Amino acid sequence: MTRSLQAVAYCQPSVLESAADGQRLGLETSRGATPSGVEDHPRFFAGFLTSPQVASAGLLAVADVAAARYYQRQLRASLDPVVTGNGDRLRFESFSGCCGVYARLDVLESGLDGGEVGHGTTNVDVNNPLREALSRIGADDPLHLRVGPQELAVTTLDGPVVEKKVPLPDRWLRGFAEAQVIAAGFDLRAELPAAEAVRFLRALPRGGARGASIGARWVVSSGSGLRPTTRAVPGAVCLPGPERLLALQRVLRHATALRVYGPSVTGGAAATASAWEVVLPGMRLTLTLSPDASRGFSGEGGVLDALAADEAAEDAELIAVLLAWEPRVDVADLSAASGLTPERVRAALVRLGTSGRVGYDTAEAAYFHRELPYDAERVERHNPRLRSAQALVAAGAVALDGAVGTVTAEDGHVHRVRDAAGVLSCSCLWWAKYRGGRGPCKHALAVRMVRRRGIAAAERDMARVDGGAR
Repeated sequence: MTRSLQAVAYCQPSVLESAADGQRLGLETSRGATPSGVEDHPRFFAGFLTSPQVASAGLLAVADVAAARYYQRQLRASLDPVVTGNGDRLRFESFSGCCGVYARLDVLESGLDGGEVGHGTTNVDVNNPLREALSRIGADDPLHLRVGPQELAVTTLDGPVVEKKVPLPDRWLRGFAEAQVIAAGFDLRAELPAAEAVRFLRALPRGGARGASIGARWVVSSGSGLRPTTRAVPGAVCLPGPERLLALQRVLRHATALRVYGPSVTGGAAATASAWEVVLPGMRLTLTLSPDASRGFSGEGGVLDALAADEAAEDAELIAVLLAWEPRVDVADLSAASGLTPERVRAALVRLGTSGRVGYDTAEAAYFHRELPYDAERVERHNPRLRSAQALVAAGAVALDGAVGTVTAEDGHVHRVRDAAGVLSCSCLWWAKYRGGRGPCKHALAVRMVRRRGIAAAERDMARVDGGAR
């Protein structure tokens, strides 16, 4: 697994302090992206939280996920959460060390009071002393929140006094990309009132012997609650590794509802990802689970088709200019502004997602703009199936014959790729093992790339003929 060291520097540790007008929570920011460019320590908010205890519990839940591994638990995991200011809300995001759980706390406009929300994305320091202090906040304690350094500190500090160097796996950034692609295919499957939500989540098992995963379960909406089902049925939602929802326990007493999201399934379907959103006063806490505790989002392959499209790179550059740090990115609006079809806009958003430049909010069924503070080229550079497919195309190893394509692999074996209503299957071992459940194999990806280039060439020829006729 490829790793690099990510330097995360802060002016000082984040801290919770007592003051005459209540408690003051200062969350220190690292180097990050803003509308005016990269800043060392951007400032996103200074004001009050309308529900201090709820916000503290939600922030701790996000930090719990950042510090957790739900697979191979003996390995360390500690990555500072990411904060994004979207003008009307603050979003705190994290991924588990095993890349199988994505957490996001959306502190909405109604959860903030007395200050404007800036725009930008960076890491935020959540250290152990701060965690202990946040856990002691009372329901009636006024809480002033500052995200970013104090204004005087910006001009007087000679440099950062707190620096962390954390191992950053490439699969962590790929997980952000894959999670938003998968979530874009979810629909709301159930909504539980507070009492049913608490009952259901508190009854979940915490794991088997030595924390081993319990495996996938299925639930289906029934009245105002959820009931278990032994298999996937229409309307059912997969709960893969129920012990991975443990972080939601932090906010249960404040919950007003539980919303459950998942893809459409048919009888006998394999385990799928799902999203579990706890609705809170002025905010939402969402956990998105990969299809299995041992299976991180980074290998799902949902972004490969978009990365392989020749026009998606140019489209993504155009769409990136139009994002403008919006909290809700509307595909139809982007299509009208850019002149691209909605399909090409979606492909461009997927491509932008591979470098962490957009996320997806299941509650609003919309993308949102953020800029992860990491190298934008790393995901594409470290996608082995994409690299292999590009090499096969460059070597002239793909031959098309109607609905069938043949690909001569590096070892000389010939694989047959068939098209059934737009779904490509292959005779290779990858397809036999995953049946498309983890994205296309390199052979199917290579066939799709060659087809797209053939269609694009035919359209260019047709345009030249039409132009000559006029």
